[in-house]
Amino acid sequence: MILKETTLSPKKTTKTLYDYQQKDLDTIFKSINSKPSNYNLLYQLPTGGGKTVIFSEIVRRYIKEKQKKVVVLTHRIELSKQTSTMISGFGVKNKVISSDVKELPDQDEYMCFVAMVETLNNRLNDDKLEIDNVGLVIIDEAHFNSFRKLYDYFKNCFILGVTGTPLSSNADLPMKDTYEELIVGESIATLIKKGFLARPKTFSHNVGLTSLQLGMHGDYTVKSSEELYTSDVMQEKLLDAYHDHAVGTKTLIFNNGINTSKYVYETFKAAGYDIRHLDNTHSSNERKEILKWFKKTPDAILTSVSILTTGFDEPTVETIMLNRATRSLTLYFQMIGRGSRVLPKKDSFNIIDLGNNAARFGLWESPIDWQEIFHHPDFYLENIKNDEEIERNFAYEMPPEVRALFKNTEDISFDIRRKYKEVIASGQKAMKTLEASIEQHAQMCLENSEDVFDARILSKELKEDAAYRVRQYCYLIMNNTKNYRNWLEEEYMRRLRTHINQTFAGIIQ
Repeated sequence: MILKETTLSPKKTTKTLYDYQQKDLDTIFKSINSKPSNYNLLYQLPTGGGKTVIFSEIVRRYIKEKQKKVVVLTHRIELSKQTSTMISGFGVKNKVISSDVKELPDQDEYMCFVAMVETLNNRLNDDKLEIDNVGLVIIDEAHFNSFRKLYDYFKNCFILGVTGTPLSSNADLPMKDTYEELIVGESIATLIKKGFLARPKTFSHNVGLTSLQLGMHGDYTVKSSEELYTSDVMQEKLLDAYHDHAVGTKTLIFNNGINTSKYVYETFKAAGYDIRHLDNTHSSNERKEILKWFKKTPDAILTSVSILTTGFDEPTVETIMLNRATRSLTLYFQMIGRGSRVLPKKDSFNIIDLGNNAARFGLWESPIDWQEIFHHPDFYLENIKNDEEIERNFAYEMPPEVRALFKNTEDISFDIRRKYKEVIASGQKAMKTLEASIEQHAQMCLENSEDVFDARILSKELKEDAAYRVRQYCYLIMNNTKNYRNWLEEEYMRRLRTHINQTFAGIIQ
């Protein structure tokens, strides 16, 4: 087929690829030219690395060299429109196959089509729409693995999957069974070093997650997440984290559940902050209005569920707050990626983690072996750290404002594990461990109070430290059920108050 003037615009594109993008593009074309026409290739590049830019240039070059059509598949209508605009920017006239498009009487006017997987599948099944002379199919966000239903229609085409995380969203359909090869692009660390991505500052706040439950898809259920994250303790922890690290920055908060996001909205609103809430029940116009407000407001706070993980690009975001836990590596990278864009006056951003996610997956910028994950996904999934293992390694750090209340005490540390070993070695009951801890806490209150009333009030400031010590103790005695741990925390604080009373009584005598 001879290209028409309407297919490739004669106007020179203003888009210029960076060196690493050009290198990857050349590697991909080497595969296109050397592999069979029905080869399946997967390409990985981090969020913010310019995947859409790269495959848009691939579209332009492929059409020019091969004289065959290209189909680009996305999983959301917003992504289809954004992709179409980007491809147009490379001088390629293309058509979006939306739900309104039933037939393609004008298909000879185009060499590139952009469509949602579900929409195209429905149209092809209707037998009213057929795209001829297709040589290349590009699948954006390929980790969703939803393209498989279209295999029969494009079985003789070269398939190029593009993703930031080559780990299937469906553990039963690993990507290695769909794609024959993985090409890995630049790492996050390298893109940061070269100035293409912003440098992250990660602040992790330990959160007890053993109450969370896993759903059938392998991630935490909304119900169990909302029970934890709508609690007063977690709302206060979130607000404190914002106060400590993010005041005055444009902030995006991710939650697992609409109710949690609404709780966050009310909490921040009551604290006097300019905040909006967004979820998938908002209309298109409401969404546009909220995102417009978020864009133009310097210190805006936007709390949402997971609808802004893809198809949303706001470079001015300065802080990402993960007010949720996830066992999805893809979601972890996508959420953080929303803050990683660079600007002339922005070369860093904050990550505030309240879901132990960094402990589970590693820091966002840490090295990761994508080839290993691609070829052995089961091994990777089986070895993701569980919550109990993560919590075992928690190290409580007393907040500065609390430490200041105990300024007369030189050493506030207490090694539960070492004390437990001493107690057991001497033939005493394990509970002697906590009794020693309670005695030390009571002494701290004594040294920093004038009377028993002050000491009892001061003891309340030790609640988190006490909970940490109790949790460590429960791991040691291998009885870490939620009910027992909660009872023991209450018993610890009761005994601490009693010990304070007895201690002051002894001094008065």
